[in-house]
Amino acid sequence: MSSNFYNTLFQGRRKIFALLIDPENQSGEKLVRTLEVASQARVDVILAGGSLTSRPIEETIVSIKAHSDCPVFLFPGNLLQLSAKADGILLLSLLSGRNPEYLIGNHVLASQFLKRSGIEIIPTGYLLIDGHHLSSVEYISNTRPIPSDKTDIIVATALAGEQLGLKLIYLEAGSGADLRIKENIISQVRNTVEIPILVGGGIKTPGDIRSIYRAGADGVVVGSAVEADYRILTDLAAVRDEF
Repeated sequence: MSSNFYNTLFQGRRKIFALLIDPENQSGEKLVRTLEVASQARVDVILAGGSLTSRPIEETIVSIKAHSDCPVFLFPGNLLQLSAKADGILLLSLLSGRNPEYLIGNHVLASQFLKRSGIEIIPTGYLLIDGHHLSSVEYISNTRPIPSDKTDIIVATALAGEQLGLKLIYLEAGSGADLRIKENIISQVRNTVEIPILVGGGIKTPGDIRSIYRAGADGVVVGSAVEADYRILTDLAAVRDEF
């Protein structure tokens, strides 16, 4: 399968800005208003998904596509969050944990659906880093995050993911984390792996984004801060254009 969106997003290693839409927290008029601002801010990609599911993911994707031309990639927290209506999927392997269901088990169950869907697949190494906050990911996946002071383990885990053939590393502090990923972690991972790096969790201000880009991340993912106030999206996304 070709990786058109992957190549477009990361061609020339330009900085990208991704918006995470959690169906549990974004729907109806609130979602429409957020998407209007996202279009004006030229968000590069919208990720759709979350740790819990009571609202069909396909309903959210249809709404996004009705109000935005931005590519939509699945960011699944479980097998219920699959849809052929998306443009692609970040196929997450939770490298920081030791729960086999999130390393390979769910991937086996989803494999035939994904093959038939024809959507673009981006194999992604997902590393949950301790953000001093019990995240939904940690609780639902029944795995422990890597301590933020264990940089050597974080770097080695990211490198192992690259050596396994993954195309993207996602460093995650967890939704609503008290502390975002530290710059030294990002820079050391950047100096070790050649594949693109996304950073998410605990990102609240333009200054946060600026520091993350400068540390070497190819992209940032913002969700909770925009859920609280979609109007900040314009200022957050504008930082990308400084680089």
